[in-house]
Amino acid sequence: MTAANSRRPISTTTKLSYGVGQAAEGIKNNAFSLFLLFFYVQVHGLSPSLAGVALFVALCVDAVTDPIAGSVSDAWRSRWGRRHPFMYASAIPLAIAFYFTFSPPDGLGQWGLFAWLLIFAVITRVAMTLYYVPHTALGAELSDDYEERTSIVSYRTIFGVIGSLLVYLSVSFFFPLADDGTPGQMDNENYPFFALVCSLVMWAAIWLSAIGTQKEVPYLPKLAAVSHTFSFVRVFKETLDALRNRNFRALFLAVLSSYVAAGVSITLSLFMFTFFWELESSELQMVLIAAPVGGILGSMLTRQIHCFVDKRTALIVGYTGWAIFQFVPTTLRLLDLFPTNDSVLVVQLLVSFAFLQGVIASQGAVSFGSMIADVVDDQELDNGRKAFFLR
Repeated sequence: MTAANSRRPISTTTKLSYGVGQAAEGIKNNAFSLFLLFFYVQVHGLSPSLAGVALFVALCVDAVTDPIAGSVSDAWRSRWGRRHPFMYASAIPLAIAFYFTFSPPDGLGQWGLFAWLLIFAVITRVAMTLYYVPHTALGAELSDDYEERTSIVSYRTIFGVIGSLLVYLSVSFFFPLADDGTPGQMDNENYPFFALVCSLVMWAAIWLSAIGTQKEVPYLPKLAAVSHTFSFVRVFKETLDALRNRNFRALFLAVLSSYVAAGVSITLSLFMFTFFWELESSELQMVLIAAPVGGILGSMLTRQIHCFVDKRTALIVGYTGWAIFQFVPTTLRLLDLFPTNDSVLVVQLLVSFAFLQGVIASQGAVSFGSMIADVVDDQELDNGRKAFFLR
C-alpha cells in the first residue's frame, strides 16, 4: 500500500463534495424506514408477514453484497480510481429502482405486491451498496490523520442528516391532510411524486460527490498487486481477518445492537405518530425534523467534544442517550405521566425530546464513522492488509 502525501490538508471544498454524497443514503434510508412498511401494509393492504419477509430478504441480500462490493472496489483499477467508477455507475439504477419501489401498479394482489416489494427493494439496496461502500471507503482514504478523519466524517454525517431532513420536510408538502381529514400518508396517489423527487435528488447528490472528489484520486492509497479477478474466497478471508480483530468485533457488535434498535424504532415510527400520538401532518413534520436539526448541531460539535472525551466514550454516550430519549415519551404515556393527545404540550415535548436525541445521537454516529477508519489501520498493523470494504 502506498499513498501520495496522505497527511496533506483536506480542503473544505473536498469535504463538502465528499459529504454531499451522504445525502443520498440519508434520503433512501429514511424514506425506506419511515414510509415503506407503512405504505405497503397500511396503504396497499399487504400482509404484515409478507411485507416483513420481503424486507428481511432484502436486508440479507444487502448483508452479502456489502463485503462483495467492497472487495471488488478494493481491487479495481481504472483511470477514474478504485471507488469513483462505482459511485458514477450506481446513481441511475438507484434512482429508477427507488421510484418503482413506491409505484406498484394497481391490482397486483398479495403475492404480486410481495414480489414487487421484494424485487425493487433488493435492487434499490444493491444499487445503494455499489455507491455507499466505495463512498465510505473513500472517506477513510482521504486522510490517515486521527483528528482529520473526525472532521471528514462530520461532514458526511451532517449531509446524511440533511438527507433525512429533506424527507421529513416533505411530509406536509407531499402528504397534506385530505379534505375529509384523512392523513396524507394514507393516500396512495401521494407516493409516486414523492419517490420521483427523492430519486432525482439522490442521483444529483451522488454525481456531485463523485465529480467533486475526482481530483483526489491521484492522492489516494493505491494497491500495488491485486488481481482484478473476483473471488468469494478472498471476500471470506478478508471478513475472517476483520472478525479476528478484537477492536473491530467490539465496535461491530456495539453498533449492530444500536442499529437494530434504531431500525425497529424508525420503521414503526409512522404507525406510532399516526395512531398512537395522533399527530396531524404539520405536527408530524415538526417532530420529524427536530432530530435531524439536532443532529446537524451535534455533528458540528463532535470534533470539539473529542478534545475532551475519546471516541469510544462519545460513541457509548451517544447511542445510550439516543435509546433513553427514544423510549421515555412512550413509557411515560403508558404510565399516564405524559400529557394527553389533545394537549398542546404533546407536540412541544415530542419536538424537545427529538431535538435532544439528535444532538446526542450524532456523537455516536460521527464517532463510529471515525473509529472504523482507525480500526482499519489497526487491522493493517496486525496483518499488513487493510480491510477497506469494512468501512
